[in-house]
Amino acid sequence: MEIHKMVKDNWGAVAKIYKEGIDTHMATFETKVPKYQDWDTSHLQIGRLVMVKEDKVLGWAALSPVSSRCVYGGVAEVSVYIGKEHRGLGIGKLLMRQLILESEIAKIWTLQSGIFPDNIGSITLHKKMGFRYIGKRERIGKLKGVWKDNVLFERRSKIIGIE
Repeated sequence: MEIHKMVKDNWGAVAKIYKEGIDTHMATFETKVPKYQDWDTSHLQIGRLVMVKEDKVLGWAALSPVSSRCVYGGVAEVSVYIGKEHRGLGIGKLLMRQLILESEIAKIWTLQSGIFPDNIGSITLHKKMGFRYIGKRERIGKLKGVWKDNVLFERRSKIIGIE
């Protein structure tokens, strides 16, 4: 397995894995995969990663800006999705480790995630990677007509933004 920078040609495989996450009703409030152009516009250029084995994308990770205000320029939201046949193999940990490295190179001092409380795999991954629980948004949005909570995690860099 190798981690590569995500390129537009990866979008078909990335979108398939994203759809698998959407279908769990535990990964996102999204109900359909966006068009590549919309996804591309809403994500940072840095930190776009795919885990590949024998030319097959097994999982992906990306960063989104949390705000257009310049004061939040060093804060990004994390997305990590693993193909359903490849979950539980440590791919998320490898992608997250590389995502953290690339975010710090890009001078991002805080990574954050909003996770559904029933997504135990994602919560476990974030805790293992040094994210801390910072709170819960109760009934923040509806998914398929059901109110969902969102638990918030963040990881503050130990090398960027400490001066």
